[in-house]
Amino acid sequence: MAKHSIKPLSDKDFYFNGQQSAAKVELGRQLFFDKILSGNQNISCATCHHPMAATGDGVSLPIGEGGRGLGPTRRQGMGASAATERVPRNAPHIFNLGSKSFDKMFHDGRVAIDLDSPSGFLSPAAGDLPDGLDNVLAVQAMFPVTSGAEMAGQAGENNQADLASMSDLLGIWQFIANKLQAIPEYVSLFEAAYNDINSAGDITYVHAANAIAAFEAVSWRFDNSPFDRYLRGDKKALSHNQKKGMKLFYGKAGCGSCHSGALQSDQEFHAIAMPQLGPGKGDGVSGHDDIGRQRVSNDANDKYQFRTPSLRNVAITAPYGHDGAYNTLQGVVEHHLSPIDSLQAYDTSQAFLPFITDADLSDFLVHNDLLSRQDLADANELAPTKLSARQINELMDFLYSLTDPAALDMRMDIPKRSPSGLAVFD
Repeated sequence: MAKHSIKPLSDKDFYFNGQQSAAKVELGRQLFFDKILSGNQNISCATCHHPMAATGDGVSLPIGEGGRGLGPTRRQGMGASAATERVPRNAPHIFNLGSKSFDKMFHDGRVAIDLDSPSGFLSPAAGDLPDGLDNVLAVQAMFPVTSGAEMAGQAGENNQADLASMSDLLGIWQFIANKLQAIPEYVSLFEAAYNDINSAGDITYVHAANAIAAFEAVSWRFDNSPFDRYLRGDKKALSHNQKKGMKLFYGKAGCGSCHSGALQSDQEFHAIAMPQLGPGKGDGVSGHDDIGRQRVSNDANDKYQFRTPSLRNVAITAPYGHDGAYNTLQGVVEHHLSPIDSLQAYDTSQAFLPFITDADLSDFLVHNDLLSRQDLADANELAPTKLSARQINELMDFLYSLTDPAALDMRMDIPKRSPSGLAVFD
């Protein structure tokens, strides 16, 4: 890798680069932590993307709507309202998603910039996606509230869940807007954030999604890691080992072929034989498999492909993989170096899966099915790479240099109360 082949990040690389109003960001912060957006009013965006868990939740697969607690201590809850299933994919970190280089969202890219679409975006809403969304990050914020497992709840529990069961996205977004319109404090916050809101009836869920995106983009932009400082000219920002690891990452180890650029993602989709666990997405063995990008593209060549994640703050964002199969950074690095061997030798005990009644019996159905595992192996596109133990250590040292020290303490992002009056913590 040439010495200066990677350009350092600057304001021009991000949405909301100092032009975003503080009122809009504050509104987004309140919405992000408020359970009013959920059907049963028991879960917020922050439940699965919490500052105290590096904007993830610290487990392989989330316990979504109906669960109780936060992060690794979250459990399925009790009684009729308890969670009945895991969310089928890992809750990814949301660092630096205000970067303009992120043109796709979700592990399978089902939300993406698409200039051929009338709305300018590809999304599950297709032609029903409302106008006025600021960017692809705001489009992403439209959808967790429509998922029964994530935020809406199960049919029969509440109106939002009933609308979700009918795939009535427009109905869900209007229903949530109605809830926000009925809360005086939110009306004041929306009026302060938007010039086109003069009364409660002007509030839409598009306004809410744009505010949530503004909060995420502004508050969770972290581009002052040792790696960033090195790119900006501070040659002492990286240790000797980290510099050697950087050379390996973008050279012999081959990591940079997919984890490219300053944010370590080519924004494309790749099949790397990541072990499959959890409830799946309705594919394969008893519906417990997840064919990834193929579900969006309908192209068999995309089977088992998932979007390349950014590696910013990667040392604090475990577990790793689209389903959180690896609980340690070294474990997932070693998988990349020898994907097929790693898949075949995968130790299921390293998955971090809080107990859910009955779910535990099916978590590894696909992995334990030899034909399914071979199908996953056949789709792999990563060639094995031989590194010495010393080189792996150097590579790990470099990955630790991608952590911005400010990301280690995000307590001040958490509001003490919510405008709805619902508990921020439970």
